[in-house]
Amino acid sequence: MCKSVNFILSFLFLQRAIQMKLFPVLVMLTACAARPQDLSGKMFTFPLESNRAHVRLNASRLDLSSLTLCHRSFTDLKRDHVLFSMATPVHSNDFLIFWDGTNKEIEPHIKDRKAEFGGRDYKPNMWHSICSTWDSESGLVQIWFNGLPSIRKFVSTGTNIVGPVIIILGQEQDSHGGGFDIKQSFVGMMSDVHLWDHILSSCEIQNYVDELNFTPGNVLNWSALEFEIIDRVLIENKLMTCH
Repeated sequence: MCKSVNFILSFLFLQRAIQMKLFPVLVMLTACAARPQDLSGKMFTFPLESNRAHVRLNASRLDLSSLTLCHRSFTDLKRDHVLFSMATPVHSNDFLIFWDGTNKEIEPHIKDRKAEFGGRDYKPNMWHSICSTWDSESGLVQIWFNGLPSIRKFVSTGTNIVGPVIIILGQEQDSHGGGFDIKQSFVGMMSDVHLWDHILSSCEIQNYVDELNFTPGNVLNWSALEFEIIDRVLIENKLMTCH
């Protein structure tokens, strides 16, 4: 809808600008301000391998000393693929969640350093809830896979994640906002993305996993999300299992 409105407005103002010779005015009319959307009960569908298709998320905070990220994903991919990518001009993997298909492990990356968590039953063709936490003071990272916690591992300490950040779903950034590799792209469905600027308690994480009442993310909130879709990504009703 936003693109359609932009097209109509641009066309009307183009006619007016030609008449009045006010061409510079058009520059300000081509951008569409992002408005938060409630995606409750919705999902992003990434239907094909691509080195372009992705969703860019707008974050409200740009200085993180600790964080919790939670999301749900559904895929049949057996190869490597990205689950979440946050990049800054200094670190392309400032905060990255990656599935290593060769070693069968989830790999959180903090400031281009990674931790490796194996032994997860990452079955294809079913929903998985994955939460990741990191604290800059201790340098510890931990994942919660379908509600089950991992051990804590040391990755990076002493420095906050500071913007400007670019947050992307569907592609892994090898540079700030680009450098996409089709063989690391995500194909499938993704939903319920939340990011907090603190570490959630185990009970709060379990409430998220069980889809009970929980306080939504104060950095990224799925029920009030600002985003931009680039290329072939769809918004659909979330697939539910009937019993």
